[in-house]
Amino acid sequence: MKKKIGILGAESTGKSTLAKQLAEHFSGIYIKEYAREYVEALNHPYTERDVETIARRQIEELSEQYDADYVFFDTELIITKVWFQDKYGIVPEWLEEAMLTLRPDFCLLLMPDLRFVDDPVRENPHRREYLTRLYESELTHYSIPYTCISGYGDKRLQYAIRAIENVACK
Repeated sequence: MKKKIGILGAESTGKSTLAKQLAEHFSGIYIKEYAREYVEALNHPYTERDVETIARRQIEELSEQYDADYVFFDTELIITKVWFQDKYGIVPEWLEEAMLTLRPDFCLLLMPDLRFVDDPVRENPHRREYLTRLYESELTHYSIPYTCISGYGDKRLQYAIRAIENVACK
């Protein structure tokens, strides 16, 4: 039974670390966060067009057929939709359509209980709780099953493993 699992959360909530750990634990595939890679390579502040490019790449990644039982996406279209809404006050129709057809099977919503670690592409240290609520609202809106994950270190990983195992057994 193949599962596409989205790892969502505000900045600095451990998405990349957890996605890699879960891919290793479940012998799955890790799809890294394209947005980070893309924005880090820019020689100018990102624009609406850049966010569109990122979203289109995420759509390609979600559309692919992977040869693994589990594929872990470090971020997912919900984060990009909220990014469009929050930054530009719009959501492109093509993105909304993709969200209806390319839903992950399950998501882990990471709580902002880890210490914020600043870096050049992070911009919302004081809005992590707010963004988490927006992501949760979108998960509910699209009826995507999810579990909230909190805790530190190995406990966080074990909570995530248990959540995925519970879904896999259904």
